[in-house]
Amino acid sequence: MFLTQTVPRQREIIEVVLRNGWDYMRRLLTGGKTDEPQLPTPAVLKNILVNLGPVYVKLGQLLSTRPDLLSASYIEELSTLQDEVPPVPWTEIEVVIRKQLKRPLEEVFQKINPVPVAAGSIAQTHRATLADGREVALKVQRPGIEITIAQDIALIQGIADLVARTDFGQTYEIKSTAEEFTKALEAELDFTREAGYTDELRRNLAKGRWFDPKQIVVAEIYWDLTSEKLLVMEWLDGVPFLSATFNSDNNGNVAAERKAITTLLFRAFFQQLYIDGFFHADPHPGNLFYLNDGRVALLDCGMVGRLDPRTQQILTEMLLAIVDLDAGRCAQLTLQLADSPQPVIVARLESDYDRMLRKYHNVSLTEMNFSQVIYEILQVARNNKIRLPSNMGLYAKTLANLEGVARAFNPEINLFDEVKPLMTDLFRRQLVGDNPVRSLLRTALDLKSLSLQSPRQIELLLDRVTSETLQWNLSLRGLDGMRRTLDDAANRLSFSILVGSLIMGAAIITTKAQTSQLSFLSSVLFAAASLLGLWLIISTLRSGRLR
Repeated sequence: MFLTQTVPRQREIIEVVLRNGWDYMRRLLTGGKTDEPQLPTPAVLKNILVNLGPVYVKLGQLLSTRPDLLSASYIEELSTLQDEVPPVPWTEIEVVIRKQLKRPLEEVFQKINPVPVAAGSIAQTHRATLADGREVALKVQRPGIEITIAQDIALIQGIADLVARTDFGQTYEIKSTAEEFTKALEAELDFTREAGYTDELRRNLAKGRWFDPKQIVVAEIYWDLTSEKLLVMEWLDGVPFLSATFNSDNNGNVAAERKAITTLLFRAFFQQLYIDGFFHADPHPGNLFYLNDGRVALLDCGMVGRLDPRTQQILTEMLLAIVDLDAGRCAQLTLQLADSPQPVIVARLESDYDRMLRKYHNVSLTEMNFSQVIYEILQVARNNKIRLPSNMGLYAKTLANLEGVARAFNPEINLFDEVKPLMTDLFRRQLVGDNPVRSLLRTALDLKSLSLQSPRQIELLLDRVTSETLQWNLSLRGLDGMRRTLDDAANRLSFSILVGSLIMGAAIITTKAQTSQLSFLSSVLFAAASLLGLWLIISTLRSGRLR
């Protein structure tokens, strides 16, 4: 068992679990008899993760993106997890920076502030000035964090192996889920990935479909100084989004400015989600900055999500189905999103959606919390054991964070008014694409191909019908049991007829028997008929199908 490996860390985990009173995991870790898996309460789970350290805090943050696995109460509690860790001393951070730079530190920087502006579980950030005078932010990986993460990943996989033996683990594919989490943790150790994501996001937002791209800022990456453990990027002067203040004596102007900023934010994220298919997946208040020059900046691209064109189309239709409170359409779209075909009782799924959406029948669209509805849709899918792609959790969490920040910044925000013009454009784009002429030509070519092929195909079909060579290949499943039953019934009927024939033959011979040989033959036939009849009665009784 994995409990015999890296004993000190495992003892620490067991002590934390026992101290917080999670009885199921205590029995599981000690090899005792376990019942159906039971999670601790949301508050206890959060305390366990905090007590286990920064890696498990990061795990909790990743779990908060999976409403397809956890209920709303867990998602809400885990979403409050923050990296509250003391900063690493400057002397240790300086060693890491010097090792990552190709030139002496003194040649690259004029100065570096030894006091970090932020400290997280994976890295901490310092402000610095380059030799040419440009202000930059240095994101430096915590020394030795890769060893801690490797040990904790081994433990997570070991626990996942144990839980995977249960029905719960098999239903929710705990091993594959653990693999997703461990890959996400390992990916965060490579800052070049985050740098690449940052560049991709900046390029996408440089072309604003519904907003002025000059109003959205994503930090520039200095690739010549960036490595796996050191990320050097443009310094942006500003304050966290919710701390922004406006110097205006006219309340109307302040309200208008707040509305303009929330509109900008919504449109920038809707483009990421439904046009680009690549989105910043962690827009909490600390990652959204209001800059001194009035622009909005998106920080920390360590957590991103991707949506392929098919998924984008389904999610766009899902928004319309939510607005229409169409439970049947929600069920159809959910099944289209599913990772793999699986048996689902569609009528039950539609009924669950109808019950869930019914409470919104008397709610104005201006008051509807769209992100909450999407969370509930994912939870209905989870209750029906439908496994959705992991990016659905990131999608839902992104919308929830975005809507929460927007409402906190501007309580008078009307989400429906913000979404309505974008939805119209999205559906138009799905119908004709970005280039209507190209879409029209493609449709014309498809129609031409269909018009050329259809007459020939119809001719072949009619020819087969008239020549009696048309064949239908049908594949019916689940008929093996019926076939066996019919075979058994036919065999018993045949034996019954045989027994009856033997008895009748013996009776006829007996009535006309004039010699001892015929009497003997009659006795043999009666004996054979009796044995076969007795065997038939016994087999029928043993089968349990007498009634």
